[in-house]
Order: sequence, then structure tokens, then C-alpha cells
Amino acid sequence: MTSESNCRQGGFHSLSSEQIDRLTRQGCSSEDWSKVQVAEGFNAESVKSTHFSGHIKLGVFEKRVSFFGGVSKPAGISDATIHNCTIGNNVYISRVRNYIANYVIEDNAVIDHIELLAVEGESSFGNGVQVAVVNEAGGREIPIYDNLSAQTAYVLAFYRHRPKVIEKLQKMIAGYTASVTCSMGLVGEGARLINCRIIKNVKIGPASLIEGVNKLENGSINSCVEDMVHIGPGVFAENFIVCSGSEITDGVIIYKCFVGQGTVLSRQYSAENSVFFANCGGFHGEACAVFAGPYTVTHHKSTLLIAGLFSFLNAGSGTNQSNHMYKFGPVHQGVVERGSKTASDSYILWPAKVGAFTVVMGRHYRNSDTSDLPFSYLIEHEDESILAPGVNLRSVGTVRDARKWPKRDRRKDPHKLDHINFKLLSPYTIQKMINGRNLLCKLKATSGETSEYFTYHSVKINNSSLDRGVKLYQIGINKFLGNCLIKRLEAKQFENFDELRAALKPQTSIGPGRWVDMAGMFAPEETVEKLLSDIENGSVNSLEQVKASFQSMHENYPEYEWAWAANVLQENQDKAIDEMTADDIIELTKKWKQAVVELDNMLYADARKEFTATAQTGYGLDGSQETKQADFGQVRGTFEENSFVLEIEKHIVRKTELGDELVGRMEELRRNQPN
Repeated sequence: MTSESNCRQGGFHSLSSEQIDRLTRQGCSSEDWSKVQVAEGFNAESVKSTHFSGHIKLGVFEKRVSFFGGVSKPAGISDATIHNCTIGNNVYISRVRNYIANYVIEDNAVIDHIELLAVEGESSFGNGVQVAVVNEAGGREIPIYDNLSAQTAYVLAFYRHRPKVIEKLQKMIAGYTASVTCSMGLVGEGARLINCRIIKNVKIGPASLIEGVNKLENGSINSCVEDMVHIGPGVFAENFIVCSGSEITDGVIIYKCFVGQGTVLSRQYSAENSVFFANCGGFHGEACAVFAGPYTVTHHKSTLLIAGLFSFLNAGSGTNQSNHMYKFGPVHQGVVERGSKTASDSYILWPAKVGAFTVVMGRHYRNSDTSDLPFSYLIEHEDESILAPGVNLRSVGTVRDARKWPKRDRRKDPHKLDHINFKLLSPYTIQKMINGRNLLCKLKATSGETSEYFTYHSVKINNSSLDRGVKLYQIGINKFLGNCLIKRLEAKQFENFDELRAALKPQTSIGPGRWVDMAGMFAPEETVEKLLSDIENGSVNSLEQVKASFQSMHENYPEYEWAWAANVLQENQDKAIDEMTADDIIELTKKWKQAVVELDNMLYADARKEFTATAQTGYGLDGSQETKQADFGQVRGTFEENSFVLEIEKHIVRKTELGDELVGRMEELRRNQPN
């Protein structure tokens, strides 16, 4: 039972004269003992060398508390100054060098060897802090709050062209901020504060582990029993909110930051005016005015992310961007769409936009926009930006990333804030492939078949790269459309064509048209526009309703995806989806099977490169060629036994069987029923 529930039940009473006498003999004092109340069963022996002031409520201290190394100590209070606090049952407080003031400390909390823990005046504990993301000069501020999702933040930052939406969302957040503003802080049940220095105006959730921090000020640590928060040695944090399952340790410095669920910041990382959503990782480097969507990861000391939108990013050593031309200040911004990687020492001059799943190598100064050319390599050559469209589709690394992200979801909190769609191929990325294919064909038609290279949005595309890009995009398109079709018809038996066409017919009209990636969640633009209109007209007027709308978009993804795919199939086949015949299904399935096998063979060939003689350079240092191969085999394994290679082989067999099975069903239906 928490101290607050004790209080509500009237479980506190004034100290008896015997208890006051015992406390005094144990080195305790109070400005006014009449303001100190205790729970039924309170034992004065458990409080020593402590000074009380203001209104105090004390629980029962009767258990032993466990510490690192197998040490246990009796619950109670010693060597502390306590002002205006409610302290729950079986709390351990010891060696408070300055004082604890204006806190509710719930049951089983531990506060050991700290300097200061206090709230002064009214505090919103980090809620309502304006974080200037993406544009360092301002204009895209996000007012952070406890339950901020990546999707709500995305609207606040990037829909400034809908000022009424922004105004109403800001009012909702201001209302929430007012509701949590209080003159009393909280140390939640089972939280531990050990060897800490200064903690001011911080709300600390249940099961938090706060150890060795230098300074925490004006923030919320939203830990929970299912997914605790760890704030570790040397941390400085001011104007912040930290969500469940996150870890901030080893000298991290953050100022005006939101740290999402499952995010890890460590090893002297520093960040200001930045938001990090689910499962991000920041080590050694620096972030400034960054909107880090889910799975944005940077591991290296010399890496700076600044003034940009990122998600599912792997930033290499020395990655850097510039947002300042020394004219109107740091007003430039950039976008690196989901799934991209930046190689060591890569540089991009903002403003720029990098397409989804692009690998950036070298230094790029020409403000390029490759958003309609996803899965590409953007390479520097002789100070020019060269684009190889689509080649990242055939990379083992791309597929490996898509498979590892769901496995690396660190969130254990049953209430997840961010909606994340992990799909590599989706209406969002396939629409870009369609745009890219059409764009490349148009470039060739406009500039001529014999041109050595083509220029698009400040990047050069070689003739051979263009042709290869068209082919790769078509393979990706065929694979996705076939995936959707086969999934739609999987494990269904049809007695006649009416049943087949009924199964093919989408259950919703929502889906066709443009899609957006809202910081990890794919959604039809139509659904987003409806939400924005509902906010403007007042139909949606609470943060809970906004949350429910995003959840609905996420949960309905499968139906929206099929509606989009069915619409594209209709356009490609030049007939309505409910007019498709068995022959059409067979043709589409064969195209899909060819695309799957062809792409898997490319991945297979790419994987083989990692086991060539060149890859073995540096192995078997003091031996012969046989020693080198043996050393490589022990460290890296063999190509034939590699788990990813084996998975590709199984995938080819599995998908071939799946396609053959559907073709067989359609042939049987065709024999039994005329079209």
C-alpha cells in the first residue's frame, strides 16, 4: 500500500510523547513535532539522526532492504533532513547530505547517499517544455508531455501548414500539463536513488533506478514495474521526459529532450532540443534539434546529427550535416527517410532529402532530393553526388536490418506509446518505387538513350545505373503486389469465381492514393487528413482521442494495404479487381515467383561476397593459406552454414511452393468453372 493510500484511509496519527522522546534520544529533531504524523504500527527505533520540518507523514518500517552485493539493511530513516514529505512503508532513507523537501515517497523506495532531492513551487516536471526540433532557429517546437507518441510529435513538427491543428494540439497538451502540475514531487514505489547529487523538480516513477547522477532538474522519469528506467553515473539532465524501459548513463548530457520507450543513451552522448522515440540508441556523439524516429542509432564519438528527421537510421562514424550558411542563422533542415545508413565520414549539406533505405557515402554539397528514388546508393565521386537507384534492394544488409528491428524492440511496457510498422515493402515504399521507375524512364526518354549520365535534383545517374534501377524497382513492385495477392488468397478454397472475386474485393475504400510514414507508422494520407480535419472542427478534442485515431490507423494497416495494392493491380491489369480471372491470378503469381527468386538470388550472391578471399584478409596472421581459411572459418563460419544464407535458401523453396500451390488452386478452379 502506498503512503498516499494510507493517508486517504486516515491511517496516520500524531506521535505519542513516548515516541517523541525515543526519537529525540536517537538524535532526531523537529521544528514542530505536532506536524509529524505516523502510521499505525510505526516504530520509533527505525528513525535516527533525522531533522523534520513542515508537514510530515511516516509509514511503518519493519522489513529489511536488499542492496548490491548481497548486503541487507533495515528499513527506516537515518542521517537526513526531511521537509514537508509523506513517506510510505518500508522505505530506506540514509545519508542525505542536504535535504529532501516536498516529496511523496512511496512504499519500498530507497534513497541512499544523495545530496539534494527537492521540489520548489509549482512544477510540471518537464511537461510542456518546448523542444525546438528539426529547425534549430525555431518554428517546429514540440511541447513534450508524458504520453507523447512519435505520431503526435510528427504532426506537431511537420504539419505547420495546418495552424489550427497545431493550436488545438498545443491546447490539449497545455491542459494535460496543467493537470500534472503540482508542488509535490513523487518517488514511486520501489524506486531507488543511490549516490546521487542534485535532483530538483523531478517526478520519479515506480521501480526507477537512479544512481550516481550529477544533476536532474525539471523532468519526469516514467518508469514502471514491467519496464524500469535506469539513469546512471555522471548524467546531467534538464527539462526532460524519460519514458519506460529507457537507459541514460555514463556521463550523458541532455537538455530539453524527450527520451522514448526502450531508448538507450550512453557513453558521454549529448543532446539538446531533440526527441528520441522507441528503441533509439545514442553513444559517444551529439544531437542537436533532432527528430529521431524509432530505431535511430548512432554509436560513434565524432558523429553529429543536427536539424533533421531520421528513423531506422544507422549513422556511421563521422556522420555530419550542416544547417548554417552564416546568413540568416541555422535555418536549414533535412530529412533522411527510414532505413537509411550513413558511411564513415559522410556529410550532407542541408537542405536535402534522402530517400528511404539509402546508403550515403562521401560528402554531398548540392542540396539533393532523392525521396522518389528509394533503396539507392548515394556516392560522392570527384565532388559530385552520384546515385545508383534501387541497388540497396539486393543488399543482404537491408534485409538483415528489416529482420533485426522487430527482434530488437526493447519495450516491455504494456502501454506502448509509438506505433511502429516494420515492413520493408509497403504502399509507402512501393509508391516511391513506382514513382522512381517512371521518373527514370522519363529521364531516359527526355535526355536520350545514348546519354552517359542523367541529372535529377542535383545528383547524377549513370546510364547503366538507370537501366538497372528500372529493373530493380520493377522486381520490388512485382514482389510486393504478389505478396499482397497471395496473402489475400492464402488458405482459402473457392468453389467458383464469385467466391474468388469476393475474396479479392477490398473491405474498405480507404488506402488507394498517397501514403505517409509518420515517424515509424505507415498510413494512407486520407486517414491523416481526416484526423487533422476532425481536430480542426472539434470532433477530436482530447489527447486520448488523438491516440485512438493513430491506433486505428495502425491496426487497420492490413486492410488499407490490400485496398492500395488492389487499386494498383487494377491499373496494371486494366480491369476491376472483382473482374480478375484465374488466368490473371496465375499470371500475377508467376510474376511474383520470378521476382522473389530473382531477388533472393541477388541477396545470395551479395552474401557470398562476405566469404571471398578478399574478406579473409587479415586472418591467419602467422600461418599459411590453410591457416587463414581455418581461422576465418572459426571466427566467421562458412558460407554454406551461415544462418542468413540458409534462410535465403529456405525462403526460395518456401515461396516457390506457396506460389505453385496458388497456381494449382487457380488451375483447378479454371477447370471446374469457366471464366
